[in-house]
Amino acid sequence: MKEGGVRSAGTTTGRDQDAGTSPPGGPPAVSPSRIGILGINLVICESEEKMRKTAFAVFLVLAVALIGIAPSVSLAEYPSNYVVLKGGLYSPSEDFDLEGQHFSHDDGFVAEVAFGHYFMPMFATELGVGYFESKASPAVPPGDAKFKVVPVTLTGKVLFPLGPVEPYGEFGIGGYITKAEVSGTVGNFSGSTKGCFGLHAGAGVNFNITQNVFLGVEGRYLWAKPSFGGQDIKLDGFTVTADLGFRF
Repeated sequence: MKEGGVRSAGTTTGRDQDAGTSPPGGPPAVSPSRIGILGINLVICESEEKMRKTAFAVFLVLAVALIGIAPSVSLAEYPSNYVVLKGGLYSPSEDFDLEGQHFSHDDGFVAEVAFGHYFMPMFATELGVGYFESKASPAVPPGDAKFKVVPVTLTGKVLFPLGPVEPYGEFGIGGYITKAEVSGTVGNFSGSTKGCFGLHAGAGVNFNITQNVFLGVEGRYLWAKPSFGGQDIKLDGFTVTADLGFRF
């Protein structure tokens, strides 16, 4: 054979090394393409870590900004008392059974007048008196039910005054005076009035038109359960109202 025609088993050529093969008995070689993939993965991980740190830093900056902006709206800028008129939709979320008959609640309306006081720019309390009602239809007619409710509520509000915009969250308690008018194939409870305590929670936003006038939108969920004929009737449901307020 020609000289150089035979290659020893223990030697490798530059071509083998370029191809990423490993010599016998040596550590496995890593191909350039694999090295490239590992490098890309490392860059992606570092990029994701930087993004997480950046997002966290932005969140901290926004939180500090909100805390700093809110107290800047002093009580002297706006009057500390207000009255607000509310009106909108009451949507019960619970059906009920009465004397073996199943009833489905229908949507109704809600109205309220409330008096409030700002103890500080970020906290206020509100005393409200309202009215809402809804009808209910039995699964098997005939029959009819109507509930007329007068709620008296006390609400605490946490506000975030941001210039002309004032978002807030709220939580409160209330007494619910409920009149039931039920007739048809079930027992007649017409004129029966019961009282119970309940809770509510919600959120909303006010838009200051002037220092003394504001418009708003509010969503609230209430929990109340009066008892008629020995059976609990859940008034649980949502209220959504449009608000008109006056500060003084």
